[in-house]
Amino acid sequence: PWRRIGVIREEDPAYDEPMECPTCRSAVVDDARFCSNCGHEMAKRHDERRLVTVLFADIVGFTGLSETRDPEQVKNLVDRCFALLADDISAFGGRVDKVIGDAIVALFGAPIAHEDHGRRACYAALHLRDEIATYATELRRQHGVGFSTRMGINSGEVVVGAIGDDLRMDYTAQGHTVGLAQRMESLAEPGSVFLTAHTAELVRGYFALRALGTFDL
Repeated sequence: PWRRIGVIREEDPAYDEPMECPTCRSAVVDDARFCSNCGHEMAKRHDERRLVTVLFADIVGFTGLSETRDPEQVKNLVDRCFALLADDISAFGGRVDKVIGDAIVALFGAPIAHEDHGRRACYAALHLRDEIATYATELRRQHGVGFSTRMGINSGEVVVGAIGDDLRMDYTAQGHTVGLAQRMESLAEPGSVFLTAHTAELVRGYFALRALGTFDL
């Protein structure tokens, strides 16, 4: 099905161009779900630029856990861990963007805009760190296994919208801001949260920050 791709802004001349049905080529009113002439279902996407904060949280020790435990047990343990992460992310106004293996990606500032998206992400990260530490202590006591999390946070401009194909469309964010958050997570030590300078500028005065110097990414 036809869909408009790219960043759409009100001042963009293409924004006012009429949509066309891919089946009968009739003009279709913008935002219409179906063609009024032939009934074909319309699928389109309006992407937009947003200032957001992206949080990457990775489970450290997941590989070793998988090698020594039954797969079903590992899945149950990890599922509960991700449930804790998702609950805390939502509690601070964030949205779980995706789960990639043993990592979870969250957006703050999209789809719901928040001016304090940087602070929300940092509050969530600190809460997540403590929550997972408590859970890890419980697992170590009950099952003899342990793990921790490490997190990376970055703020900046992204393009958000529905990404996918005819079978599945997911709301997600794309851009360098997302990749840099992931790289910060890969630098972080277990149990710690690393921020870029972009996020640090947004949250300075609200958190105790420690400069780590310059990294070549």
